[in-house]
Amino acid sequence: MELVADILLVAGALGAGLYCFVLARRLNRFNDLEKGVGGAVAVLSAQVDDLTRTLIAAQSTATGSNDVLADLTGRAESVASRLELMMASMHDLPVAAAPPQEEEEPAPEEAVANEPEQVADDAPPARKGVMFMRHDSARRGAA
Repeated sequence: MELVADILLVAGALGAGLYCFVLARRLNRFNDLEKGVGGAVAVLSAQVDDLTRTLIAAQSTATGSNDVLADLTGRAESVASRLELMMASMHDLPVAAAPPQEEEEPAPEEAVANEPEQVADDAPPARKGVMFMRHDSARRGAA
């Protein structure tokens, strides 16, 4: 009876040893850096590092763009207020009198038929001089 118990004990120990050996091989394949989950974890870790660097670069770019946009918005608001002031000051200017129109003598029908028809310009004559002037020549290069 002791012999049978010893044989069963040795068989159980060999079975447990074989089971541990198979488990060790499966675990090595599972953690393999090229094919197993260990490789997938290594690849994902590298991708997370790349995405973190990309995110930091995107945040710095967005911050820079935000600063530039805030500066441009401030400049646009100041220009708009100056334009409103100019428009308000235009109401204070006297209206220029329209020059008297000269009456033309009616031409004979033959002369009118041979010459091309001219379109009358009803618009007032344009003012001479500079129409728009840039006051901030130092900022000309910025934009």
